[in-house]
Formats: sequence, structure tokens, C-alpha cells
Amino acid sequence: MKNPKDFEGKNLIVLGAGESGVGAAVLGEALGMNVFVSDNGPISDKYRAQMLRRGILFEENGHSHKRVMAADYIVKSPGIPPTAPLVMEAAQAGIPILSEIEFAGWFTNAKMVCITGSNGKTTTTMLTYHILQKAGLNVGLAGNVGKSLALQVAEEQHDIYVIELSSFQLENMYDFKANIAVLLNITPDHMDRYDHKMENYTRAKFRIARNQSADDFFVYWLGDPIVSDQVKALQSEARLMPFSDTYEQDSVAWEDENGIVHFEIPGETWEIPRDRISLPGRHNLYNSMAAGISATLLSIKSDTIREALGDFEAVEHRLEFVRELDGVQWINDSKATNVNSTWYALDSMRTPVVLILGGKDKGNDYSEILPLVKEKVKAIVCMGKNNQKLLDFFGKEVSEIRDCHTLEDAVNECRRLAKEGDTVLLSPCCASFDLFESYEDRGRKFKEAVRSL
Repeated sequence: MKNPKDFEGKNLIVLGAGESGVGAAVLGEALGMNVFVSDNGPISDKYRAQMLRRGILFEENGHSHKRVMAADYIVKSPGIPPTAPLVMEAAQAGIPILSEIEFAGWFTNAKMVCITGSNGKTTTTMLTYHILQKAGLNVGLAGNVGKSLALQVAEEQHDIYVIELSSFQLENMYDFKANIAVLLNITPDHMDRYDHKMENYTRAKFRIARNQSADDFFVYWLGDPIVSDQVKALQSEARLMPFSDTYEQDSVAWEDENGIVHFEIPGETWEIPRDRISLPGRHNLYNSMAAGISATLLSIKSDTIREALGDFEAVEHRLEFVRELDGVQWINDSKATNVNSTWYALDSMRTPVVLILGGKDKGNDYSEILPLVKEKVKAIVCMGKNNQKLLDFFGKEVSEIRDCHTLEDAVNECRRLAKEGDTVLLSPCCASFDLFESYEDRGRKFKEAVRSL
């Protein structure tokens, strides 16, 4: 933990006025730093009000170059790539460029439970937080969900934080340490950010294990070939806590042939029937195992963990049931912004599927889901500004495919195509930015359209 007095009077420039940026600005203000927030686009009313209320100086719709380059420290929004010209110039000038998580971590001794992965990290984070809350711990929720970690360090002071971390956030973390690091899986995502090189993306994800000591834990899924391979080369003193589908020699959690999920963590052994876990699907079993291991490592009683695993409600926009209409189930999986997420969604389907795909393609390879599409999908409805890649790839693989450019048209086509006993699944494989502000915006508007049918 750094001495706050060393930062008094220093110039802190925050690039990006979203949740993480404004949180970092609040912490900088509390430390007595000279804070200036600069956003290349417009600032939302919510964050503008937060800064005005605290007297934090800011600008929008462009950066003041001279002011930025006078920084002692820069906290950068995760969405700004390291290749942005201003960021590159600042780095070349020797200005430390930090993530909000790194900056916040300098000023707290709280325990950190950090969760990443290409898929499942939001659910696992929320589930872990739910267990810790149920156990009565003083716990904060941060990262991609909850409130800014920096804001909480400045104003709330929790004993433990459960933090969802994207690869973007991990890029500018250096001294930060996770007491419990969870890496669920690594599948191609954000390839445009990583020069279309899987090793670059993998390296960013494994930064979650930086600085771990012999007192810390690294939790990971043995079934992921990239993770398992990279763990062999991991130079870390942390104690490894792998989990798997079925029993393997090193596993600390697995499911047996009778549907019993076992946890065998050093010093604590317990089990739970699979059907007592509230979240459906194989992918959610892995998420539940990871959360259960983390909670056990924090000495939470097994009865409390069982209860929490049994009453947790699914995360919004992740295999979220919307409604049943004329015998058709409508499911919102808008959070599926990559191919592997859609694979998990299709794998959990037990009825014929009308699948909504489309959005901003990030260099996707759709061959991963092709076997499941052939097995389970009766029709595909493409929803995006440009659906040609999807039409070309899946056109000969399904009997029905539709080209739609609005949400309303897509929902209406699904209504016509789906029959009693079918499921309409919004699991787009793609980012949302061609037609929507975010995957949350896409999911909410989908739900509104479906409920209005």
C-alpha cells in the first residue's frame, strides 16, 4: 500500500469519464491530487453531475494535449486502446499509465477476489459476491460490475472486493495483486485489439496472476486447453486450485456420475447435488464451482455456500428467460458477444432453436458453433447493419435464414418462424455497437419488444 501523502499536489489526468474514470477522479481528489478528467466524446448526465457535485474539473468532446502531457499519472479507461496516439505519446514521455483498478489498489489493504475469462466472468463474480454477502462479510463489488473500485476505496472501505476484470483492465495493472485469482477460460475475443494474435490476448488474461505469493490462490478450469497449457509455464508461487468436469488427480472440485458436485479444498471437504444449484447449463456448473472454491478459501461455511448456490438468480442478459408466448420460450442472451458464449448457450438448449445472430463482428470464426447449429437450430435470424458474413457462412447450413436490419424486424421474423415447443434465443456472437449502445441496451430493447408481442 502506497503512502497517500506522496500523492498530494500531483497532477492526475483521467482519460474517459465513465464509471472507472470518474471513480478514479474521486479517489484522486480525496488524496489531494490535482485532478482533471478528459473525455474524447460527450459525458453522460450521471457522471457529469458526480463531478460537478465534487468540484472536479473536466472536459468533453476532445483532449487538451498540453494539459494531458503535464500529468504525473494518467488513469486510462479500459476502452481506450494502448495504441491510441495520445496514450502512446504519454507512454513514450515516461508518464505512468494505469488502470483504475491498479490505481485503487495502491490505497487499500482489502483482500481481492479477481475473476476473468472470455465467458462466465460476470455470473461468477455476481455469484461469489452473493455468497460473501450471505456470509455477512463486508464485501464490495467492482470492476465490470458494481461500482468503481476507486470510488469504493475513497468512500466505503470494504474488507474484501470481488472484482470482474476484462483483458482491457488487466493491460495496465502492474503492482496490483489478487489474493484469489480466477481464470475461467480463454477463447478468441477482442482479436482486433490484440493484432489478431491469440498469444497476445492470452498474455493479457494471465496478468491476473501477477504478483501472487505463496499465500494466494489461482483457481482455473482444467478443461480449457489454453489455460491448462499456459499454467504449466506459469511462474508463480500461488497455490493452484483447478476444477474439472469429472474427477482428475489435481482437481479440487468436480461432478461425479451421480450428479454430486464435490469440493475438496485443503482443510475443507463438502459436496452439493447438482440439482440444488440454481443456475442451469454446463457452463454455469463451472461458474458455480469457481465461486464455491473461492468462498471455501475464504473460510465461509459450506452450509452458507450451498444455500447461496441454491437461491442465486441468473445475471441479466445471460440466458435470461423473458416470457413464454404460444408455447414458445423467448431467451435473452445478449451478453453473448463472442462465438464461445453462443456455444455455451446452444449447448444448454433442449428444444429446437430460432437463433438471432449478428452485430459488430470482431473477426469471428463461426465454425466453432457449426455442429451445434446443425444439431439444434431450425432457423437463423440475422440482426445487424451488415449480415453478409453470417449469410454466407450459415446460408447452406440451416433450412431458414433471414436478413434483418432492425430489432423489430428480427423479433417479428422469429415470431413467424417459431412454433409451439421451440425456443427463440438471442445469442448474437457479436458486439452490439452497430445498432445498440451496449449489449445491455440490446438485451433491454429485445425484452421490451418481446413483451409487447
